[in-house]
Amino acid sequence: MTSIFTDKSIEPTESDLEKALGEKYVYWKELFSFTINAFPEANYAWHFSGQKFGWSFRISDKKRVLLYLLPRNHFFKAAFVFGDRSIEEISNSTIAESTKEELTTAKKYAEGRGIRIEVKDNSLIEDLKKLIAIKIKN
Repeated sequence: MTSIFTDKSIEPTESDLEKALGEKYVYWKELFSFTINAFPEANYAWHFSGQKFGWSFRISDKKRVLLYLLPRNHFFKAAFVFGDRSIEEISNSTIAESTKEELTTAKKYAEGRGIRIEVKDNSLIEDLKKLIAIKIKN
């Protein structure tokens, strides 16, 4: 499933996002605010990844993306790429076993292992915050 924003010439606005996500918009804002509060030097911007993937929102430090937020129709995905040190810390954490398993079985690339977590309610918000904190730390 691709972004709901696929027109390269139209960068999504906050209003577009709120309308598209509906009730889930509050979770997007919560994760955004948590990340910025945890890492105030972060940069953030929309990024167009081509017609197939559309627009995504990236929160970055100077060298890497800390968190990808991928808008969908009435929900979104939070995506991360973790290196070995972070994966070890996640494995020893209280994060949901299903998330740990998905991460450890993900294909390994040069930059690490990637994971995308659907946010359709608030059940994983605390785990996502833990993942953000681990990403910032490592």
